[in-house]
Amino acid sequence: MASRSPGRKIRVLIVDDCAAMRGLLRAVLSRDPGIEVVGEAPDPDAARALIRSLDPDVLTLDVEMRGTSGLELLEGLMRACPTPVVMISTLTARGTEVTLDALALGAVDCFARPTHNVAAHLDGAAQELIAKVRGAASAKVRPFMRAASVPSAPRCFDDRIIAVGASTGGVEAVAQLLSHFPANCPPTLVALHMPAGFTASFAARLDRLCAPHVDQAVDGAPLTPGQVWLVPDGGAHLEVGGRTNPRCRLTDGPVGGHRGSVDRMFHSLARHCARKAVGVILTGTGRDGADGLGALASAGGQTVGQDEASSVVYGMPRAAFETGAVLHQLPLEKIGPFVLDLCLPLPPAEQMQDCHANEEAKATA
Repeated sequence: MASRSPGRKIRVLIVDDCAAMRGLLRAVLSRDPGIEVVGEAPDPDAARALIRSLDPDVLTLDVEMRGTSGLELLEGLMRACPTPVVMISTLTARGTEVTLDALALGAVDCFARPTHNVAAHLDGAAQELIAKVRGAASAKVRPFMRAASVPSAPRCFDDRIIAVGASTGGVEAVAQLLSHFPANCPPTLVALHMPAGFTASFAARLDRLCAPHVDQAVDGAPLTPGQVWLVPDGGAHLEVGGRTNPRCRLTDGPVGGHRGSVDRMFHSLARHCARKAVGVILTGTGRDGADGLGALASAGGQTVGQDEASSVVYGMPRAAFETGAVLHQLPLEKIGPFVLDLCLPLPPAEQMQDCHANEEAKATA
């Protein structure tokens, strides 16, 4: 795929076996003067030909097409000619699973559509779809390579808590990060921007693939070793409550248009257990998490950001890095082992230094 020159319209190819759906998508995307729909393909064979002749900047792809699997098209595309892809998926059990497969293969983002009243839904969610296509146009996609998961051996960790925030490109980034975690990993929270209806399937998938137990967070659930809690479906924010016995706390209310908010999660750690916390910000569009990560770093927590080279979209990590919130910046493949090392018990001399630092922090609070 050739690079897009600044100021040029984003050229989109729509791939969907339903003519009515292609028409609806064209009508919605054409509302944005910066987007041009350059073609439509009713099946993977036609899509391959149009990709070669049109060289689009972004594809919208329905992987639940009849006949040849859209996943086969996506995997072949990511191996031969990596191109940003936004999945158009139904909110069915099969739809969510196939979409997660597609995101693992390298699709940049997904847009959920219902099985009924599609036209009304698309009209109401037009700006969301346009934003996802615009975000995908700036994403970095790489040739697909299936990486092996090699969790580390169980170790003796201290009482730290890990919190991870991500958005666009975050499905695969979070999976890769957690693939390094052992079965007794420090308690971990994950705030990932996902469409409603996908989190349960994603949590179940991570639980199958990773050594720790992964599930959607429940209000009041204790933060225990070997447990990873994801922001649940339903629009709640995941925070930490309590200092002596930290627990999951689910709160309501929009923050910057995000549910759940990465900022809210990091701010709660800064308030309740900053010096026992490790905040990690991964690939994503926008700046959600930058302010909260800064508060965590200022309160004495450790903070880690994904570098630009390994980010699908270097938006959230960039915002955090440029404000000074990121104390350690690393490529994605090194973040998991590095974070686990931060959670190892300190040598006795360093424990004393840390204790004195805690006392000084309390005295000045």
